[in-house]
Amino acid sequence: MNLQASLFDDPGPADQGPGPGPLTGLERVTLARGAWVDLLPGWMHGAAELFEHLAAHAPWRAERRQMYDNVVAVPRLLAYYGEGVPLPHPALTAAREALSDHYQPELGERFVTSGLCFYRDGRDSVAWHGDRIGRSATEDTMVAILSVGEPRPLLLRPRGGGGPTLRFPLGHGDLVVMGGSCQRTWEHCVPKTARPAGPRISVQFRPRGVN
Repeated sequence: MNLQASLFDDPGPADQGPGPGPLTGLERVTLARGAWVDLLPGWMHGAAELFEHLAAHAPWRAERRQMYDNVVAVPRLLAYYGEGVPLPHPALTAAREALSDHYQPELGERFVTSGLCFYRDGRDSVAWHGDRIGRSATEDTMVAILSVGEPRPLLLRPRGGGGPTLRFPLGHGDLVVMGGSCQRTWEHCVPKTARPAGPRISVQFRPRGVN
């Protein structure tokens, strides 16, 4: 899949391949109800090369799920790497370790699992939800998302309404970290779009027991 690199995609040091940059430029946005998000555009240099590798080599699978009385296709491809399972590119291992080192004093633990979602075009999406399976249903936690490929908007809104919907276009190596009560008190989605949309892969890093 020949993804055209963005003008904003830093290829990084010559001949070193993709890798994360420093986390010193993180900007925190404080939300209501004890939630927050950290943002760092272009954190992963060589993002176009990383996208091509993941698109070709991750063990993508299509899933079907029960939806009311019907079984429907999940509108994206998925891959999952549990605790202790090697990730499909050294840049993701470096990213997970860098995030763990940075956030462990605040989180109290490290990121240990990684889930990948492949949004092939504007028809692929994920509905409004929070990662509330496991400990995140009752505890504050963090979910870090690295995006490579063409930008798609990540939308956030307060769970149950009562506030604005926030929009974060993510792609080309961008990083967003959702923390505090975000998974319990807010919802997020990647909506479908009828506009032309190139392929995007998101990589979610989570602590143990959070899904």
